[in-house]
Amino acid sequence: MKKTMLDKAVRKESRKLKRLKKAQKIQKRVAARSSAKRSTKKRGAGCKVLKVFGKIFALLAALYAALFAVFFFDLDGKLMYYVVEPFLVKHYDKMDRKNPLDMPYEIKK
Repeated sequence: MKKTMLDKAVRKESRKLKRLKKAQKIQKRVAARSSAKRSTKKRGAGCKVLKVFGKIFALLAALYAALFAVFFFDLDGKLMYYVVEPFLVKHYDKMDRKNPLDMPYEIKK
């Protein structure tokens, strides 16, 4: 008696699973149809303009973020201190200069 009750329960569950799988297949078909319909729609010029503005806005936002990082971490000052200044010091230290102490001192009367 217990086996038959168990068999009935198993059969009932298997029927539920079959119905669920069938419903999922139907949902997939409906989704595929609706996506196909969406892709065949013609988009107007307004949509293209919005895409262009969106790309420009994203580019400007990235530029703003980069400039803010430069300001926040003082990267321009660090670049000057660690890269540009040593180069300039090295360059100007090599230059020949007049030594004003070596010039003769004459008083004109």
